[in-house]
Amino acid sequence: QVQVVESGGGLVQPGGSLRLSCAASGNTISISTMGWYRQAPGKQRELVATITRGGTTNYADSVKGRFTISRDNAKNTMYLQMNMLKPEDTAVYYCNAEIRPGWPTRSNYWGQGTQVTVSS
Repeated sequence: QVQVVESGGGLVQPGGSLRLSCAASGNTISISTMGWYRQAPGKQRELVATITRGGTTNYADSVKGRFTISRDNAKNTMYLQMNMLKPEDTAVYYCNAEIRPGWPTRSNYWGQGTQVTVSS
């Protein structure tokens, strides 16, 4: 019904930048809020940022001022611009898509994840 696929992860040194992309396909009109989550080794999955279909954003305190979430509904793609990266940002980053109420589908869909490693 809906599929989301992340890309753009990689290795970057502290202070550097990366931009992640999440491409949605299938019944994309059913998608409401989208978000980025991350999971570091030995830690719980945590929210990074969310964005509604209309563009309202929300960020975790740890990334405010450094990360920017955006989406292009015409291209069915969500982005995460990550600047001033720190070693603590190292994690697998996952894309999530929430589905509008009233659709006979799962309430959310997850991507497979993309690895971000911040190290010198």
